[in-house]
Amino acid sequence: MATTADARTTMAADTTNGTAPGGEGNRQRIFNNTPTITILIPCYNEEEALPALFDRLDGLRSNAGETADYRFMFVDDGSKDATRGMITDYAATREHVDFIFLSRNFGKEQAMLAGIDAIESDAMAIIDADLQDPPELIPDMVDLWLRGYDDVYARRRTRRGEGFVKRMTSHLYYRVLQAMSPVRIQVDTGDFRLLDRKCILALRRLRETGRNSKALFSWIGFRKIEFLYDRDPRVAGKSKWNYPKLIGLAMDGIMSFSTAPLRVAFCCGLVVSLTAIAYAIFIIARTLTFGVDVPGYASLLVVTLLLGGIQLLALGIIGEYLGRVFNEVKHRPGYLVQESKIDGEHQD
Repeated sequence: MATTADARTTMAADTTNGTAPGGEGNRQRIFNNTPTITILIPCYNEEEALPALFDRLDGLRSNAGETADYRFMFVDDGSKDATRGMITDYAATREHVDFIFLSRNFGKEQAMLAGIDAIESDAMAIIDADLQDPPELIPDMVDLWLRGYDDVYARRRTRRGEGFVKRMTSHLYYRVLQAMSPVRIQVDTGDFRLLDRKCILALRRLRETGRNSKALFSWIGFRKIEFLYDRDPRVAGKSKWNYPKLIGLAMDGIMSFSTAPLRVAFCCGLVVSLTAIAYAIFIIARTLTFGVDVPGYASLLVVTLLLGGIQLLALGIIGEYLGRVFNEVKHRPGYLVQESKIDGEHQD
């Protein structure tokens, strides 16, 4: 498990267009009191990891001093184990702990949106409940935020506890999304970051159904800075992300931020059409020169299957976009709340 010392970040350059913030403590000067930072923690069946998480969050708050006032916001995404009861007991004895329990499992993206909608702090940090993202690094992020950066995002230097296939597919996905997206995507970067209140308000305005927060963080812009860190293995339990879910998330990211798949389908159709025209001209010329040849069954079958496959591929891509339009026009809320405790007010 990483500690503050061995997981210390390596700060990188400002990744936003424009001038750098104006010196150390740039944002600190605007606060009359200690700034409030809410740590957003989406949860789903994390009963095994919560005891260690609670201990490290308590340690983070006790060591904060006067730099920041930390609050914790748990959003339970329809857990079926003891997660909700453990969060309720933890929050009962701590005024700085809030929670939102969704009515069912809506997915991590919508769980994060529920927290974003409720948070009223000066800034917000996002971590996973499994402690792969060390909460002890958040003070480093706060230091950068106080210097004037709006989005302090953590880029993974290493990913301990993850297999080779997952690391490689993740690496490839970020590069593909970067190549297809009209905005600059932060590669090898997850949800672990600290966002200024202006970023929180901007994210609230983005209400699409097929959310991909990693791309949305890039889309809103603002002044960003990265730092490298070593991602820890899960402290307990198993990952809730299987490959079908990861593929679905990847497709949402690509199709929500780019029309490149449609253009690829168009280019494929154009190339096949031009090739067919050229082949037709060749057949006509050969027939006029050498007479009628016996047509080949194999070549005809190959061409038919090729054209049919390209047509089905293009229809599938169009269908994916159409399905997303269908979901958007229904205007259903992204999540529903069953129970919550926010700023001491309990609603059931």
